[in-house]
Parts: sequence; structure tokens; C-alpha cells
Amino acid sequence: MTWADAFDIFIRIAILMAVIIAFSRVFGLRSFSKLSGFDFAVTVALGSVLANGITALDKSLWVPILAIAALFMWQMVVAPIRTRWTWFENTLDNRPLVVVENGEILEANLHQADMTRADLWAKLRDANVGGLAQVQAAVVETTGVFTVLHGHDRISPELLEDVRR
Repeated sequence: MTWADAFDIFIRIAILMAVIIAFSRVFGLRSFSKLSGFDFAVTVALGSVLANGITALDKSLWVPILAIAALFMWQMVVAPIRTRWTWFENTLDNRPLVVVENGEILEANLHQADMTRADLWAKLRDANVGGLAQVQAAVVETTGVFTVLHGHDRISPELLEDVRR
């Protein structure tokens, strides 16, 4: 690699980051939300396009700019469709899955989530849980993020109404 290549990489980073920031400002907060599986896929794809656009010095900078624009546009098209038609949302996204409920491990759900007990213990420690009895619900969300609801306050039923048990 030459100094010219290094300078080219520096310039590409500046331009592509500016493009991503501009698009995220235009298209709003949902751009990087990862609220759904589709949002997560778009975020991963943006990272891949950015990395390839920075390092593919033999390619035009217009290719990653067009790809970034297309990803943001697809997200803009898909998001309102997901909110309008439940069948479309169900087709795109996994439903959240409870793996612990009222201090009891739901073994079948843990298996369905492809999690081991060691994975579960690590996630509970990460959530500052001192014991399984403290856990009212532990949920694997649509994006794979692990949520632990614990404490003494009763969980509002609405929080778990769309969650598989």
C-alpha cells in the first residue's frame, strides 16, 4: 500500500461517513434502530457496504453511495408496510421468545432459541441478576437481543402479549 492509497482510504471514509450521516438525518431515527430483523439486516448490510466502499480502491465511490441509498430507501419502504400488514411483519421478523418465566427455565424454548444454559447464565449475569428466582421473564427479542425483566414490581401484561411462550 502506498501513501496515495492511504490518503484515498481516508477520503473514502470521510465521504462515505458523510453520506451515511446525511441519509440517517433525512430518513430519521429508525435508520439504525435494529427494532426488527429487517432493520438489523439493513444495519449489517450498511456496515458491509461501508467496509467494501472504503477498501475497494479500484471501484468507483458511486457504487457504495448507490448501495447505501438503496438500503435506506428499502428501509423507508418496508417500515410502513410492516406496521400496516401484520402478515408482512410476521413474514419478515421472528417473534420474541420467553426462555425464563417466573424463575423457571422453559427448556423447550431455550432449545428453540439455540441457547445453552451457559448462554442463559451469562445473559442473566450481564443483566445483574443474582438468582433465577429474581427473573420474571427473560426474552430473546426479534433481533436476537436478550432482555431480562426482574425486580419486585409486577410486569404489565402488555409487555409480553406478542411474545411466544
